[in-house]
Amino acid sequence: ITMKNANASLVYSFLYKVVEVFSEYFKELEEESIRDNFVIVYELLDELMDFGFPQTTDSKILQEYITQQGNKLDTGKSRVPATVTNAVSWRSEGIKYKKNEVFIDVIESVNLLVNANGSVLLSEIVGSIKLKVFLSGMPELRLGLNDRVLFELTGRGKNKSVELEDVKFHQCVRLSRFDNDRTISFIPPDGDFELMSYRLNTQVKPLIWIESVIEKFSHSRVEIMVKVNRFQRCLHSYLWPVANGVEICVPVPSDADSPKFKTSIGSAKYLPEKNIVIWNIKSFPVRWMTLSFFTLPKPRFC
Repeated sequence: ITMKNANASLVYSFLYKVVEVFSEYFKELEEESIRDNFVIVYELLDELMDFGFPQTTDSKILQEYITQQGNKLDTGKSRVPATVTNAVSWRSEGIKYKKNEVFIDVIESVNLLVNANGSVLLSEIVGSIKLKVFLSGMPELRLGLNDRVLFELTGRGKNKSVELEDVKFHQCVRLSRFDNDRTISFIPPDGDFELMSYRLNTQVKPLIWIESVIEKFSHSRVEIMVKVNRFQRCLHSYLWPVANGVEICVPVPSDADSPKFKTSIGSAKYLPEKNIVIWNIKSFPVRWMTLSFFTLPKPRFC
C-alpha cells in the first residue's frame, strides 16, 4: 500500500518473482506448503524486499544462505556470500562437474482464434528456451538464432528467418551484444533456468484441426460429434511429425448427466467438476478421427 503513484508493472513483476522463488523452494506453491514453511517464507520476504523496495529476487542467490537443511556454522566465515556483491550474482564460484553438459529445450505453443466458418482470425506462437546447465567454472555460452534482423544486418535477407517479438531475456544475457550482432551471449546460472521467451506473430497452419457438430433434441438429449485431423505437411506420410499424448477438451453443458462415448481411437472421460469431456489419444495417426457422444440433461422439476 502506498500513498503515491506506484509503478504498476514493477509491482506485478515483483509478485511474479515472489511466486517463482516460492515455487523453487517448495516445488508446489499451495496453502499447505506455505503454512508448513512459514518460517522460511518470513525469511525470504525479509530478503526479497527492504523498506518497500525489491532487493534480492534471484532464487539461486537466496538458496546460498536461506536453506531448508541444517548446516554446520563456520564462525571463521562471517561474510556475505560472494554472489550477492559479485558482478555475476546469478552464479557461484568454484562450481565443478566431472562431466560438462548443457541441455536445451525449445517449448512452443500455438494460439489460434477461429470463427464459426473455420477461418483463422488470429494465430501466434508463444515460445521459450529453457536450459539445464552442468558446467564447471565460469563458462561463457553463445547462441545464434535465425532472426530476420540478424539476416538483414549480414546481408542474408533471402534466407529463411523469423521475426521475434516481445523478447524477454534472463538477466545473464548481455543485451548490448544482442543489440549489436543479435548473438545471445551469457554466463549461465547453474541448473535449470529460462534463457528467453518470445512471440511470433505469424500466419501458421494449425497442427491439428478440430470440427464439431452439435444436435439438440428438445429436452431429451444432446448429441456432439468431434472430428479431428492433422494437416498434411509433405507428400510422404512417413515424414510427417508424430504427435504423442494428445489431449482434447470438449466443454459440455453444466446440466449434463451420464454421457456415453464412442471413439474411433483413444479413450474419453467425463469430468463433471469441470464440465468437460477429455479425449486422450496416445499416438495421432494420419487420418480423420471421430468422438461422438450424447448426454441427457438432468431432470428439472417445476
